[in-house]
Amino acid sequence: MAAADDRRAVGEPRRRWTWLGLVGVGLALLLLAAAMVQTRQFALLRQTVQSSDDFVVLSIYQAETEYLRLREQWRVAATEPAPDLDALRLRYDIWISRVDLLDAERPRRLIRASDEFLRTMEQIEGFIAAADRALGPQPVAEPSTTFLQAQLPGLEALGPPLHAMSLGAAHRVAEQSEQRTQAVREQNQISLALTLSLSVLTLAFALIALNQVRQLRERRLVLEELAHNLREARREAEAASEAKSAFLANMSHEIRTPFHGLMGMLSLLRETGLGPKQIDYLRTATESADHLLAILNDILDMSQLESGRMALAPAAVDLRTLLRDVEALMRPQANAKALALHIDADPAVPERVVLDTTRVKQILFNLVSNAVKFSDRGAVVLDVRVRRDASAEGRPELEFVVTDTGIGMDEATLARLFNRFVQGDNSRSRRHGGTGLGLEISRNLARLMGGDITARSRLGEGSSFTFRLPLEVPAEPAGDAATNAAALAARSRSLQVLVAEDHPVNRQYMAALLENLGHEAHFTTNGEEAVRAARERAFDVVLMDLHMPVLDGVGATRAIRALPDRARSTVPIVALTADAFEQTRERCLVAGMNDFLTKPVSPEKLAASLRRLFGSPAAAPERGDQPAAPVLPQAGGGSALIDEAAIAMALQAMPRERLASMVEAFLGQGPQTVQRLRTAVRDAQPLELRVNAHAAKGAALNLGLAALAATAEALQQGAAHLPAHEIARLVQRYEELLPATREALVAMGVLSGTPAPAAT
Repeated sequence: MAAADDRRAVGEPRRRWTWLGLVGVGLALLLLAAAMVQTRQFALLRQTVQSSDDFVVLSIYQAETEYLRLREQWRVAATEPAPDLDALRLRYDIWISRVDLLDAERPRRLIRASDEFLRTMEQIEGFIAAADRALGPQPVAEPSTTFLQAQLPGLEALGPPLHAMSLGAAHRVAEQSEQRTQAVREQNQISLALTLSLSVLTLAFALIALNQVRQLRERRLVLEELAHNLREARREAEAASEAKSAFLANMSHEIRTPFHGLMGMLSLLRETGLGPKQIDYLRTATESADHLLAILNDILDMSQLESGRMALAPAAVDLRTLLRDVEALMRPQANAKALALHIDADPAVPERVVLDTTRVKQILFNLVSNAVKFSDRGAVVLDVRVRRDASAEGRPELEFVVTDTGIGMDEATLARLFNRFVQGDNSRSRRHGGTGLGLEISRNLARLMGGDITARSRLGEGSSFTFRLPLEVPAEPAGDAATNAAALAARSRSLQVLVAEDHPVNRQYMAALLENLGHEAHFTTNGEEAVRAARERAFDVVLMDLHMPVLDGVGATRAIRALPDRARSTVPIVALTADAFEQTRERCLVAGMNDFLTKPVSPEKLAASLRRLFGSPAAAPERGDQPAAPVLPQAGGGSALIDEAAIAMALQAMPRERLASMVEAFLGQGPQTVQRLRTAVRDAQPLELRVNAHAAKGAALNLGLAALAATAEALQQGAAHLPAHEIARLVQRYEELLPATREALVAMGVLSGTPAPAAT
């Protein structure tokens, strides 16, 4: 039924176009016929003009009239003793001029050059030849009375034929005029018929065309609706994609936070007195957590690569240090399987190269881990060398070759190896787990960095994976030797850290983290102070909050990068922000920042950032007196108010008393924060509202105050577009959450039951 409807819907426009074409052809033929008729009519009119029949008849009539006048003048001259010869010659010349007109083409065509006409013209010419002897332009005799009398009979004999010629011409003209009139009448009848036919066909054509236009308009409306639906579908798809990305980002935060708490607790649990069985259970739990985290990382990396939001952060690094990090992580896996692990770099490979350390390590971890996973004997080798050949267009490449003595692969498996969810062993009974995403992610990352990954393998003999990158050596002038030496020294000493942070609670928190890592912190409260401090004193690294009064973090970074002193302008700068958006990261990197940390900033995040900047972690002081992070009691209803994982991370970095003091300070400032928010709402100052909400959000995130942080974020995001009553409701919600959050922290044992005095 539907197919028949479709065929009918398709056939109707075709039939309409067929009828329109047929009518159009008919119109064309009728127009051609009308053109031919018009051409014929024009020819008849042209023929009438060309013939000038009336003029010819007049000429013959004038010739006859002048003949009669000449005859009368000739008779008078022939009878008078003294004739007026001048008058006679004049009359004779006039007649001769009229006779000349009779011998032209038109008269001959009109009277059809009949025998009568020819005889008459011969008779006239004979008389003229005789008369010209005395009256012509070159006379040979005198026009005497005798001569005139002698020629008079010849002259009089011309009267009847001239009269007959005049009558014949008039008759012929009348005949031709009647013929032309009849032809024109017939042509007019044909033209009338053609006009009627053209009118009918034009009307039909117009009706069909109007119907076609109507159909086209309807089809256009249908197509416009379809295009609108397609645009809506595209927007929905884009929104779904954005929602997916946002969902993955949120899930990343929501999953990673408890994961870090879980793995932190497992790490702390390992330091307690456990029996062999508990240690085995703990090892299994840790491996499972690591495996789940690896799967999560693969999924998130694939999502970023698909959306094109994967950002690279190339920097100058010590390649040997990078390889040692890879070896340190991979050796326990190799030792567990009694495999030899060899990692070596060719002497021709530069000490320092420019690359994205995180992504290169990710690729090498994946390749070496796979080699270990699929090898039960022998060795795994990672060789690093410089490759120069014609295929690389003369540009040198850094080549990482991972070779194993594992199970190998056949040609079919090798051909589909880099496809999604494909593993070397895809059988149901496979011994090796994994998502099958690692190699695809690794190849995409390599290509994103301008390189590639290739593989060679033989079943039962092992495999070889080659990871190539464009070789880039950092330009380090000789004058920077002191700077490089200082950077190397920083790997084993306490760092001088400048922290630009406007919120006092966040300053306390960062002071605790840096103290725990063995570094010395120096604080400024806005970007302008940070620029001034960086100009006056050399720091090893700057931790830069993005949202600050006077001058924000991005502006302060640009100002520092513009300092004339190279040692001061090239100081590493790390962004600190609660905005975990890729656009924010890109803006920071473009401004000249070296790294990007989102709040809450954990000790692990900060240490990893310093490790990326300086090659290895700085030595931290012994903290044997630091108690292990306690197991927090569960508080009913407190999970929605408090981020317990963040509290646990904070307790790893500082004593409980210090954390409690910071939380009390933040909660004590709550009324002042609420007052500032309400003032911004009252005065319609969205920028001031965003600044205060952002500051509150960052401090709340660091302290694990989840509900307060979420409400502050809602205020920050809605400052520009939410109506005033909605913003006022969120401010009221923030105020109500202050005592509820305190109660939850008291129930958890983080705070005592007696609140500290409010900050003034």
